[in-house]
Amino acid sequence: MIKVSRYTRENRECWDQFVRESKNATFLLLRDYMDYHSTQFVDHSLLVHDTKGALLALLPANQNDGTLQSHGGLTYGGVISTASMTTPTMLAVFDAIALYLREQGIKRLVYKTIPSIYHRHPAEEDRYALFRLDARLTRRDVLSVIAQESRLPYQKRRQRKIAQAGKLTFEIGTADNYGPFWTILEENLATVHGARPVHTLDEIHMLAQRFPQNIRLHVCLEDDNVVAGVVVFDTGRVAHMQYISTSERGRDTGALDLLFATLIERDYASRAWFDFGISNEDNGRHLNFGLIEQKEGFGARAVVHDFYELSI
Repeated sequence: MIKVSRYTRENRECWDQFVRESKNATFLLLRDYMDYHSTQFVDHSLLVHDTKGALLALLPANQNDGTLQSHGGLTYGGVISTASMTTPTMLAVFDAIALYLREQGIKRLVYKTIPSIYHRHPAEEDRYALFRLDARLTRRDVLSVIAQESRLPYQKRRQRKIAQAGKLTFEIGTADNYGPFWTILEENLATVHGARPVHTLDEIHMLAQRFPQNIRLHVCLEDDNVVAGVVVFDTGRVAHMQYISTSERGRDTGALDLLFATLIERDYASRAWFDFGISNEDNGRHLNFGLIEQKEGFGARAVVHDFYELSI
């Protein structure tokens, strides 16, 4: 019989090893990343073992009253599995998870899939299992992504902005100090959306120190001043634009366009996917046309990220 158990700190090493060997997980699902905001969430991650005691799957999750979320503090985080996972086995995994949740008095599972661009092997067995259990699709975001092996040409407007910025004395590189960029980011988010970055400045510095090969700040400088910047979460397969912002000077001069072109064509040309992220609000119902037009102007096209709810 498949056994489901709750994660404890004693499972940390085997959790991280399984994540590294999986077919669909990224560094965000390692405990050093997941646990940075452990005080904000009641962790209720799950380990699934087969009848012989071998680890079959993981589910990063937190509990909020009678709901299990996978995971409230992460962009994505469905069932993590290896290349040996089959569809019949995944059906059994979900049956076992549902039984475990009922025994725990948990009445609802809020489930975030892991977008297909992160899969090293096909890994959508979970979506079929959710369908079989009559889970309800509650949200669908649109990721704007570039397939690097078959890039589409830039829109003429984007080409003009890149050429405009290329005539100026901009310098493009990486930065260890996120402070100047974070000031621009916070001001823009507050003004345009009345929001704040998901991470504080201290948190992003900490995470960048923990994952120096995965988290980088790329900046466009003019006279040593940041006029545009992008924080990239790099999984080795996907270069994801986690934070994007530009100053008024950067907007006027096309600095961000030049920075994007450099990242696409130089820094992350070897990645399978270049991901601009979403342009959605209101659980995917609202699409920011201006924002997605800019991303698609670089040749990005849509990959969807699905969210489900399952009544237990």
